[in-house]
Amino acid sequence: MRKIVHRHLGKVVAGAAIAVAGTAVMVGITLPGTAGADETGGNNGGGQSAQQAAQGQGAGAVPPGVVEQAPNEGDKGTGNDPLTDDEMDRAAQLAASPQMRSAGEDVEGDRGPQRLGVDIAEPDADEVDDANAPRRAEVSFYDYKADALVTRIVNLDTGKVEETSTEHGVQPPLSRDEYAEAAKLLIADPLGADMKADFKDATDKELTSPEQLQLNGAVYRATPGAQPAVLDKCGEHRCVRLFPKVKNGPWIDARSFVIDLSARKVAKLDMR
Repeated sequence: MRKIVHRHLGKVVAGAAIAVAGTAVMVGITLPGTAGADETGGNNGGGQSAQQAAQGQGAGAVPPGVVEQAPNEGDKGTGNDPLTDDEMDRAAQLAASPQMRSAGEDVEGDRGPQRLGVDIAEPDADEVDDANAPRRAEVSFYDYKADALVTRIVNLDTGKVEETSTEHGVQPPLSRDEYAEAAKLLIADPLGADMKADFKDATDKELTSPEQLQLNGAVYRATPGAQPAVLDKCGEHRCVRLFPKVKNGPWIDARSFVIDLSARKVAKLDMR
């Protein structure tokens, strides 16, 4: 990879974190480690492997390591064990009622709310010590049509939805699909021109798809007087600041952009 020319967004961000201006509220940011970094340590001339050393001293060869097959997690867990993949899929299907699927809207504008997460639900107070207590799942969705967080508690033993809550102005961490859609909107917007230019500097390739990036980010909430008026509804709307990284390459500084996923608009913050 050739040396980066710092001329577009200003710089390609190095290191493990990005400084973020105080106009944004960060929710659950975890920046991934540097992909493709050399983690072997040392060099070829510095020594031999344990097996090579043993053979050089006349000892018997070290047998190769054996990786055991992970046990089958089964269709259903027990107690407060984490949900199995089958339980998560079943819980999501049970939670998304026909009415919700027909009335809601996901991040791409398609029918049905955006699935955010499925977790084991806390047991009721009188079930804490009950080994036979039913397993329940907490399923969360974001309905872009109503700009609402919908959370449902599903009893996996009976298959019934026992509780439903709908909240506005609540912004949980974003899902992978939401990061991808935010990047797609930024790439397509004229404001994304500098990010695409920085990507080309780093790779000699055109940036055309979110799949070319490693994506992370944070929910953005409006701060009166600290951003363009187009972002005034962020917090009520689902808005995101992206921290994109070239796959197997450097970070790209895109922190001055905010993508309003509800309105499907991109705006630029005044970073002065």
